[in-house]
Amino acid sequence: MLIVVNFKNYKQGKDVLDLAKKIEKATKGKDVVVCVPATDIHVVYSQTKLKVFSQHINDKDIGSTTGFVTAESVKAVGASGTLLNHSEHRIHFEVIHRIMKRCERARLKVIFCVESISEVKKIKRWQLKPYAIAYEDRKLIGSGKSITEYKPKKILKFSKLLEGTGIIPLCGAGINSWKDVEMAKELGCKGVLVASAITKSKNVEKFFDD
Repeated sequence: MLIVVNFKNYKQGKDVLDLAKKIEKATKGKDVVVCVPATDIHVVYSQTKLKVFSQHINDKDIGSTTGFVTAESVKAVGASGTLLNHSEHRIHFEVIHRIMKRCERARLKVIFCVESISEVKKIKRWQLKPYAIAYEDRKLIGSGKSITEYKPKKILKFSKLLEGTGIIPLCGAGINSWKDVEMAKELGCKGVLVASAITKSKNVEKFFDD
């Protein structure tokens, strides 16, 4: 199972690296991706062996684009991919094509977040090929209520839609324990997208040990 840890902005500065090192120690860097703030990509990339993803990129070129995060900039400091369209940072579907092309040119993998089965169908219809798609429910994010318990039929339908596509189905929103990970696997997912269960935990290692 692939564990994708979204750091969000729960940690800053040295705390980001400290958490990344704990995750690396607990997993030996295998089957885990960390999505860190753009300001911390290089330090985590250079001081751990983890796969580091950006949390977002903008649909902008390098050059006269002050304040925007470009695909080229995150790639240059060590990112091997990016999270896109998270519930907290949604993207208009009309620009998704362009952003995906930018990622493809920069050789960045994309973990694309969706909130509905119709969005998954749209991605398939447009023949987009992200590295993974994470199904999440914004109402359950950070709630402590796992999507595997509250929306199992939706997760099962989602995972079946991605069969044979080569796209990794991930389960997100409210993933808190090994039981949630186990249920996600039973529902056909190949991984989970986790945030507060790890980033706010006082015992990060326990999640991975379990």
